[in-house]
Amino acid sequence: MLAAVVGAVVLAGTVFYTRGFHAGDLKAYAMVVVGVSALTVRGRFPLFAVTLAGLSTGFYYVGPFPDGPEMLTFAVASFLAVAEGHRLAGYLGTAAGLAVFGSAEFAVGPPHIGRFVSVLAWVLVVLCAGEVFRYHRAYVIEARRRKDEAERTREEEFRRRATEERLRIAREVHDVLAHQISLINVQAGAALHRRDPEQAYAALDAIKDASKQTLRELRRTLGVLRQVDEAQPLSPAPSLDRIDDLISQTKDAGLPVRLVVSGEQRDLPTPVDLAAYRIVQEALTNAVRHAGEATATVLVRYGPDQVVVEVCDDGAGTGAAEGNGIRGMRERAATLGGTLAAGPRPGGGFLVRASLPLTETV
Repeated sequence: MLAAVVGAVVLAGTVFYTRGFHAGDLKAYAMVVVGVSALTVRGRFPLFAVTLAGLSTGFYYVGPFPDGPEMLTFAVASFLAVAEGHRLAGYLGTAAGLAVFGSAEFAVGPPHIGRFVSVLAWVLVVLCAGEVFRYHRAYVIEARRRKDEAERTREEEFRRRATEERLRIAREVHDVLAHQISLINVQAGAALHRRDPEQAYAALDAIKDASKQTLRELRRTLGVLRQVDEAQPLSPAPSLDRIDDLISQTKDAGLPVRLVVSGEQRDLPTPVDLAAYRIVQEALTNAVRHAGEATATVLVRYGPDQVVVEVCDDGAGTGAAEGNGIRGMRERAATLGGTLAAGPRPGGGFLVRASLPLTETV
């Protein structure tokens, strides 16, 4: 398409400038056709195209033909070669065309040197324009690439955060439901087997309290999924300050628990406080499920740069397989840069120990 447009303009101009001029008209038109034809192969053979356009232009002006728009073909070929990144081809082809044109000009005599200088300046302007266009095109391509890369990065970051949030919510829901429903299950079983109405009523009352606590914590956990403009009143997040209530619920489920606290008790960073509470909660839930007739001990040790929570029982214990509960506890500890060990005790029973650093930057 471009070659056709340039060819039409150059041929029309040549016809206009050569009207009434008959000597060698066919040669003039041949040079025009050769130069325009070079534009059709510039994509595959840029050096050949620019050189051919330059030589045809040079020979046109060397011949006994009147001035015409033949230089337009040379200018377009040089400009496009440089603008499209074929800089070496553009410069070499331009130099070849200027060499032919200059040799003819200097051979004629000094009066024609001025025209050569003006043509040289004009060609330099064309090459500079090609460089500017090439730079702008490269800039636009790079800007588009960076924009696409930034969008991909944002999408990947969004997916990563969404996955982490789903896992966090899943852990919260698991910890809340597993503990409270285990207590409800134990109390319901006890109520069915107790003949004393007062003991059965006590078990049902414990079931009522556990179910109420389940609904409260589940509502708080699912509250993070709300998308509202105004903050909703939420109950405080579970923390070690509420560990007495947790132990009391576990005792009501039939598992005697002893609490031991050492070190200087103080406020902890919220993520650490929540993780410590959830780990103790999950460990006690597992003890209620699997320990059988046993007792448990909860140890909370406050250190200068970490807090250690430990839950052990002297019951039958569980197998070596690691379920979702232990896996969730391990993920909680790892998220904060801490560690968690869980497994059977040498003397019988099961032990869960977590060490959580107190720095919020881990």
